[in-house]
Amino acid sequence: MLPIGLQLYSVRNEMEKDFAGTLKKVAEMGYDGVEFAGLFGRSADEIKALLAEYGLKAVSAHVPLAEMIEDMDKVIATYKAIGCKYIAIPYVEEKYRPGSPDYGATLEKIAELGKKCSENGIVLMYHNHDFEFVKIDGRYGLDVMYETVPAEYLQTELDTCWVNVGGEDPARYILKYSGRTPVVHLKDFVMKGKEKPKKLYALIGIDDNGEQASEDDFSFKPVGYGVQDMPAIIAAAEKSGAQWLVVEQDNPDKGNTELSAVKKSIDYLRSL
Repeated sequence: MLPIGLQLYSVRNEMEKDFAGTLKKVAEMGYDGVEFAGLFGRSADEIKALLAEYGLKAVSAHVPLAEMIEDMDKVIATYKAIGCKYIAIPYVEEKYRPGSPDYGATLEKIAELGKKCSENGIVLMYHNHDFEFVKIDGRYGLDVMYETVPAEYLQTELDTCWVNVGGEDPARYILKYSGRTPVVHLKDFVMKGKEKPKKLYALIGIDDNGEQASEDDFSFKPVGYGVQDMPAIIAAAEKSGAQWLVVEQDNPDKGNTELSAVKKSIDYLRSL
């Protein structure tokens, strides 16, 4: 199996309380690497030393688009010093999304950032949600992005949960981008009915319009405990040329803590 990393957003509250101790626990669970979602005030040198001590690889980092635009040189320097090969745009605000008047300008800016990353030995990726699966002239907004920005400046970080919620089969969609899928997010979920609930992003601390969703409508699950066909997704990732599988669980489900949820995910994956 491909090496398995953990998106540290999954254990963000634990990281806040005990940065080093949480990294140690993640390593002891059997994860090969980590993907950052903030550095919690630690220096690059301190983090690099902790990763070396615990035998973890620095896979990549999620960095807000606004932070990249403000000072991409600093972003690149920081994560290169830690040892990351990849940097991902994790999310974009509504005004920058497909279908908005600013989407074209957003893609131009992403291309500029990707070019700068490429010149510095870093690969820029885009981490999708489901809102990129709106149609623009008959094509998904996500596909428009990857058709517009050259592969040398932007690679995919397909989040398999949101691909599914967006209406596509995750394994097939991974294969669609074979050769452009260095990191694949493994995320599982259960959803009541076939229609996605309103106010879905409120479940991950991001407000959007509509009615409030509840955990009965939609719940993130440890990998292997939801509706996703994980063996098919993993096989597609391997066939597509992926370098890493990264576990992410946005919130622990009922009966789990952040740590117990990600432990269940790695135990399931190691059992395959």
